[in-house]
Amino acid sequence: MCGIVGAIAERNITEILVEGLKRLEYRGYDSAGVAVLEKNGLIKDCKRVGKVANVQQGLKENPVSGFLGIAHTRWATHGIPSEANAHPHFSGDHKIAVVHNGIIENHQQLRSDLQKKGYQFESQTDTETVVHLIDDCWKKGGDLYAAVRCAIAQLEGAYALAVIAADEPDKVIVAREGSPLVIGVGYGENFVASDPLALRMITDQFIYLDEGDVAVVSLKKITIFDRAGLQQERDIEQIDELHDSADKGEYRHFMLKEIYEQPQVFEQTLQGRIGKDYLVEECFGATAREKLDVAKAVQIVACGTSYHAGMIARYWIEEFAGLPCQVEVASEFRYRQRKPLPDTLFVTISQSGETADTLAALRSLDKAMHVGSLCICNAANSSLVRESDFSLMTLAGPEIGVASTKAFTSQLVALQLLVLALARRNQPDAVVEKTWIGALHQLPALCRDVLQLDGAIKKIAKLFDEKNSVLFLGRGKEFPVALEGALKLKEISYIHAEAYPAGELKHGPLALVDKHMPVVALAPDNELVDKVKSNLEEVRARGGQLIVVCEEMQDMPEEGVSYIRLPKIPSSLAPILYTIPLQLLAYHVAVMRGTDVDQPRNLAKSVTVE
Repeated sequence: MCGIVGAIAERNITEILVEGLKRLEYRGYDSAGVAVLEKNGLIKDCKRVGKVANVQQGLKENPVSGFLGIAHTRWATHGIPSEANAHPHFSGDHKIAVVHNGIIENHQQLRSDLQKKGYQFESQTDTETVVHLIDDCWKKGGDLYAAVRCAIAQLEGAYALAVIAADEPDKVIVAREGSPLVIGVGYGENFVASDPLALRMITDQFIYLDEGDVAVVSLKKITIFDRAGLQQERDIEQIDELHDSADKGEYRHFMLKEIYEQPQVFEQTLQGRIGKDYLVEECFGATAREKLDVAKAVQIVACGTSYHAGMIARYWIEEFAGLPCQVEVASEFRYRQRKPLPDTLFVTISQSGETADTLAALRSLDKAMHVGSLCICNAANSSLVRESDFSLMTLAGPEIGVASTKAFTSQLVALQLLVLALARRNQPDAVVEKTWIGALHQLPALCRDVLQLDGAIKKIAKLFDEKNSVLFLGRGKEFPVALEGALKLKEISYIHAEAYPAGELKHGPLALVDKHMPVVALAPDNELVDKVKSNLEEVRARGGQLIVVCEEMQDMPEEGVSYIRLPKIPSSLAPILYTIPLQLLAYHVAVMRGTDVDQPRNLAKSVTVE
């Protein structure tokens, strides 16, 4: 969740650190700080609660410059947001500095042991335990690298660490266990970060550390050791992007920009993966075919928005591929006793590929009961992709807004490709495949048509002024879409919103309906539309404020209803295209209420801790 940036160069690196933090703001945070080793041999820091801009202001008032430094954006887990709790943390008379992502589960016992040795703690964080532990190890002899290895051997939990020391001014030591960390390779200078995006302004060459790696990063040399302490060579990978995703361009917010990028994202996700009327199965990779051939059931595990994508996929897999499918939230899946069906294909879905609970679920698999693991992900070099048997990338590009938009809809597109591959083997129907592929070819253009409704949706958003609760309704495949709409609204507008299957209206939610409760209903033109109409009448009869998303020519009640009317949509695309008006609605309500759309309070983009 938090962000790490580090640098060693023959130029002042303070601005590089701050710019890196700014590029990681999308991940969510509540405080930030930098620590730089100055020419006088002292480590000077600047830490502030709130935005990175506050750190920038602090550096203007008290400038810091040097050739070695680390920086961090923190999302509070242990201790309130405060300057004392902000990273970096220090030990050894301010001679060692550490930044840390993750959670140290045994920090209380370590803290107690260190206090008995005379260490004084200035924060409530688990991270300060780490820096004092490194100092304690260093006193026993050896160099900074040895001290870090000694310290991490005593840690339980997840961490990505970057460490500098005044007495070893020629290196940054980094370590990774359960939280992502990359090394940016420069010319006569090197960098570290929790996300390559933080360093894209200075390099396109990256080394992705494996679990358990510890690295010594100096000006002209990078030395990597594995968990056993053996030196390893890791590939340098080049990231080539045509545009800077950290630039909002003409848009007021990243979220709006990413909503409008969806037609291009669909084109990218489908390119080379479908022919005129057929699926190109090679898109799953060389090892996929044999695993798909023997899969007799599917288990999907994901979190948040990705979980909603999995719920929609379950309808498709059971209806069109004829296979049993279970969908579960990763944080629940990893902690219960499970009885998987034989020959189950295990599918994880994640935007970042670093979601802690989803990774833990993958690592907990009984491989004897599963034919293999498939990851649907937006980050090609992520842990989830590397640890899965095969993967299908969504190709949405970096998503900066915390509330996922293009990543979610591109996951649905990728999941449709999986459904087609499974259907070929278990319930083959050439007509259905041709129909689905034909609809996917229409998807980018239909998405552009839906985006033309932005102005009308903005007007409807005014109905939510001063409202405190909203109810979303959907049936069948549209129920998970309703869940996603409610999640988007609550994430960025801070309005309480919940979703129900429309058929459950009489089983409780109807008690909440009155003129103060907007009800957003999804009513695509399918076999369930008449039942949805009955649910709408129940809301109207109780004075509820109805907002209905439906298609242009549908016969719907007019009085007391506001409509968002979409073009005629192929039924296979309805869950994808009905999502987009809900994204726009949430966006405009949040703007109207003056919230921080791209960085909503208390939330982070990539949830890399439990």
